[in-house]
Amino acid sequence: MDVLNKVPVREQDAKVRATNFEEVCLGYNKEEAMSEAERCINCKNAQCIKGCPVAIDIPAFIEKVKTGDIEAAYQVISEASALPAVCGRVCPQESQCEGKCIRGIKGEPISIGKLERFVADWARENNIKPEGAKEKKGKRVAVIGSGPAGLTCAGDLAKMGYDVTIFEALHEAGGVLVYGIPEFRLPKQAVVEKEIENVKSLGVKIETNVVIGKSVTIDELMQKEGFDAVFIGSGAGLPKFMGIPGEQANGVFSANEYLTRSNLMKAFNEDSNTPIMRGKEVAVVGGGNVAMDAARTALRLGAKVHIVYRRSEEELPARVEEVHHAKEEGIIFDLLTNPIEIIADENGWVCGMKCIKMELGEPDDSGRRRPVEVPGSEFVMNVDTVIMSLGTSPNPLISSTTEGLEVNKWKCIIADEEQGKTTKEGVYAGGDAVTGAATVILAMGAGKAAAKGIDEYLSR
Repeated sequence: MDVLNKVPVREQDAKVRATNFEEVCLGYNKEEAMSEAERCINCKNAQCIKGCPVAIDIPAFIEKVKTGDIEAAYQVISEASALPAVCGRVCPQESQCEGKCIRGIKGEPISIGKLERFVADWARENNIKPEGAKEKKGKRVAVIGSGPAGLTCAGDLAKMGYDVTIFEALHEAGGVLVYGIPEFRLPKQAVVEKEIENVKSLGVKIETNVVIGKSVTIDELMQKEGFDAVFIGSGAGLPKFMGIPGEQANGVFSANEYLTRSNLMKAFNEDSNTPIMRGKEVAVVGGGNVAMDAARTALRLGAKVHIVYRRSEEELPARVEEVHHAKEEGIIFDLLTNPIEIIADENGWVCGMKCIKMELGEPDDSGRRRPVEVPGSEFVMNVDTVIMSLGTSPNPLISSTTEGLEVNKWKCIIADEEQGKTTKEGVYAGGDAVTGAATVILAMGAGKAAAKGIDEYLSR
């Protein structure tokens, strides 16, 4: 047995998958998972746990996989995580649990994410559910938002015995899991819906089409509806733009809108009632995971696609795996390049994008080298669609309609890192609504911490 290298994971061929929305990674079967688990040396002082934002007992679940007891492995994971099938697919394991793996010092780290995915998928296929609370506490908690932070907080509170109701603004539960992440990375019906059903099986109720701040306010939930505490996990769905000339032209999208049309509204299906721009040549501005998702979606809709990013490949914030997949599929990377103007035709539609070449200077506040324009290097990129993927910020609706809830200069809710306690009594917050746009697993970690804080608050 090769203990230094990971058991390879099967994937769709790049040329085939670039034409469909089916899942790229096919995952492990039981034999492959058990073989990969055998590589784990079951460290006594497991650094992988310290690298996991929800503190899964990783060596314990892998040990169960080694022996073939997959149901027991699932129960170990589900004690800490409400969304294991999701995390196994979209977590940046390389910078978290796998990045801390001792096996990775000599050779490759254990493929923790792929093992988590296998266990969660096996449990789903065999109808294994997480274990719920044995006793009820008789207190009610409202959770705002059904994304990863909200689902995690709700699931943990339900396991503690609280009566939990999630309020979701959209018509489907799941938050960024359903509107932001493409089907080819995270199947909605087979994975996300089933994970949400598991949370509901714990007793959590979900009410959709409820816009907090419009339909009902947080103050009304607590004063009139009888909720004893509130968790805000409403995410960060307000897109950012560059503010360059021509940005209002037809054919310029935020990545949020573009992905929502495709992922939530299924605009890629011919029978969908939701229109989507099927450009012939598309530029996606940005270098994060969302930019990769938008670019790979546009490719599958038939476009030639460019990633336009102002720094070099070394500074790309997207996961290495996502960049690798994008390159395999034929995405063109125009690095050290920055847009300075969107060009529109006489009818107001995008017909080009003026860019300038960049070079890297001294490090900025983020620690990355600051991109500096190269004088006289302007050129026009011939595109008919531009997708801006420059990050998002929280919608100020909730904070502006809640008395005593303070925000910072970026409109993010102020909450302590340890338990998510806000400036308003009985109200907790976590995830992107507090930090700005971040990862699914960090939002889950925040939801978990807030559940603990709410439990302590309501147990006083």
